[in-house]
Amino acid sequence: MSRSDEIIRIVSDYKKIEVNQLSQLLNVSNVTIRKDLDKLEEKGIINRQHGFALINNTDDINFRLAKNYDLKRKIAIKAAENILDGDTVMIESGSTCALLAEELAFNRKNVTIITNSVFIANYIRKSDSVKVILLGGEYQNNSQVNVGPLIKKVVDEFYVDKLFIGIDGFDPIRGFRSNDLARSEAIHVMAAAAKEVIILTDASKFKQNGTVTCFSFPEISQVFTDKAISKETEAILENKNIKVTTIQ
Repeated sequence: MSRSDEIIRIVSDYKKIEVNQLSQLLNVSNVTIRKDLDKLEEKGIINRQHGFALINNTDDINFRLAKNYDLKRKIAIKAAENILDGDTVMIESGSTCALLAEELAFNRKNVTIITNSVFIANYIRKSDSVKVILLGGEYQNNSQVNVGPLIKKVVDEFYVDKLFIGIDGFDPIRGFRSNDLARSEAIHVMAAAAKEVIILTDASKFKQNGTVTCFSFPEISQVFTDKAISKETEAILENKNIKVTTIQ
């Protein structure tokens, strides 16, 4: 785990922590920790107040992207092996999904990405070899994603082989969970226009729950995650005929 990941984890746990205490916990100097915090503050992940560090809104896409960044990038690169030059895919608004979009935009040729994520469209805007189709709808500010009934009117015009999604949690009985009903509904609409739905997530999400069930087991074909997934959870998925691919 990188030092940035450690800082995010600690500040998330404490909610508000003195910078001096943070430097002691990480065994680095105050100068070093302040430089690290400056970088995280520039990305909108952490706030600084009178010698304290505070976490920003955990629903903010910048926060979610920065958390376990290196691990998520490895998952995204592995998932990208399934996509060829010239393919058209759907990608929703998850943080690991954003890194998949980046991998396709800069390391594939002539890929078309259909997404409801304004963040993703902006994140890969400097690529000359990707075509982005942005699905319209009601804009959610923190997650930078479009939701609502307008999504369905646009999605009905498309059909793709693969939809890549993220999750917020997992239930061994109910399936895959989300913390936002509107985003969950939008993903379901997108799934109706895809041959298969593929989950990209770090293993920590399998230890969380979530507010609503977004997909049951039969609706998911593959899961890309890391080796921290428990043997029990992996067995549940495989018994439900879901292919599990793990990375180090």
